[in-house]
Amino acid sequence: MSVKSFAAKILARTVFNKNQTWINDPIQSQETIFQSLINTAKETAFGKDHGFDQIKNYEDFKQRVPIRDYEELKPYVDRVVQGEKSVLWPGLPRYFAKTSGTTSGAKYIPITNESMPYHIKAARDAILNYIHQTGKADFVDGKMIFLQGSPLLTEKNGIKLGRLSGIVAHYVPRYLQKNRMPSWQTNCIEDWETKVDAIVEETLKEDMTVISGIPSWVQMYFERIKQKTSKEVGEVFKNFNLFIYGGVNFEPYRAKFEQLIGRSVDSIELFPASEGFFAYQDMQQHAGMLLLVKAGIFYEFIEADHFFEDNPTRIPLALVKLGVNYVMIISTNAGLWSYNLGDTVVFTSLKPYRITVSGRIKHFISAFGEHVIAKEVEQAMKTALDSCMATVNEFSVAPQITPPENELPYHQWLIEFERAPEDLNAFGAILDESLQQQNSYYYDLIQGKVLQPLKIHCLSKDTFKNFMKSKGKLGGQHKVQRLSNDRTLADELLRISEA
Repeated sequence: MSVKSFAAKILARTVFNKNQTWINDPIQSQETIFQSLINTAKETAFGKDHGFDQIKNYEDFKQRVPIRDYEELKPYVDRVVQGEKSVLWPGLPRYFAKTSGTTSGAKYIPITNESMPYHIKAARDAILNYIHQTGKADFVDGKMIFLQGSPLLTEKNGIKLGRLSGIVAHYVPRYLQKNRMPSWQTNCIEDWETKVDAIVEETLKEDMTVISGIPSWVQMYFERIKQKTSKEVGEVFKNFNLFIYGGVNFEPYRAKFEQLIGRSVDSIELFPASEGFFAYQDMQQHAGMLLLVKAGIFYEFIEADHFFEDNPTRIPLALVKLGVNYVMIISTNAGLWSYNLGDTVVFTSLKPYRITVSGRIKHFISAFGEHVIAKEVEQAMKTALDSCMATVNEFSVAPQITPPENELPYHQWLIEFERAPEDLNAFGAILDESLQQQNSYYYDLIQGKVLQPLKIHCLSKDTFKNFMKSKGKLGGQHKVQRLSNDRTLADELLRISEA
């Protein structure tokens, strides 16, 4: 055991023990965060507009601060972007994390001096927790790669601006700098395909032990390695044994990853976003992620099934239940207040609080009242892939509301297979059966002959990559939308596939 790995184990034990305080008393931790946020922001423009000086408890807060998404908070954000101080949080933010928006165009998510350390601490603690739980620390002696956006930052009215992953790249601890890949020059390459090729060239000769990134983009990196060497990734990197990921569900990719690597490796799931770092997987044998209740974030939850009703019920962490699909609402020390992140979560444990990400509140299929969410289609896909020994590169699902020749409507699954099943009809039947078992609304619609069973359309190779490239969203933190409630994305994928 090296000195570095021995020191890592000592640090891991220390951090693990320290974190038990908030893990074992999450409700008090949330109350402390809540009071701190309100008191700190009383004199901001937002705080004055919403009477923060009159807020004594959570019930007062609910009465004064409505739920907002980015578009609704944008008038305040625009004032900050223009350089106005103390609008959402005292002073000016340290950074803006620039992300792709919808109706509002580019989104500028503030990151403050108070919130930035939690992004770094959470990522560090996730790795240290893994070391403490497993006793594995030798990987700290090898090279670690983090597939991320460019670290080059611009400036807007005195505030630095960039992608979250690029901002975080400036905070890699000094003791990891020699281990970190790729080089700064390569990391600054904007074109994703050029960047991946450069990363392959840099890393082939290195002892890679940890690889991190969004699964779909790491998969591209692995495929390039296999094309270049004609070897499995696990043979090229003999000591690679830890994959760290976030952003999407890994399960649909797992079989393909194991095929490319040539073996299974440990993994850690993270739940980071520009708005905050919310959770990380704290147990290898438990799929849920530990909710970070003392990270500058106060959480509220609304049942997803009731989210679009007038005045849906908002509850604090203390009142959540297992197995319910919730929209997660956050207030943060970056100045986001009762902010609808857009993500939906399900609690898998209450002692401690652990969650899985079930999808996006705006990304679902309910063209016929079925309320199908990402977690359900991803589980159905995993079941079918495991049963039929198939692998996929990517997939998306959309409703076909008006099929030709008086057919019943159906869900169309647009799948780019890496290894197609021998019997596509059997594969589709397993998908449909799994979805019916998970979703009673969908079951009723199928059994009542309102919908016919799903249909699969096989897309040509690289359809999803070409689609993302056409949108300028190849690589980085960008993800393909898993579910749509209309045909816009599906029709564009079909057009690209058939071109």
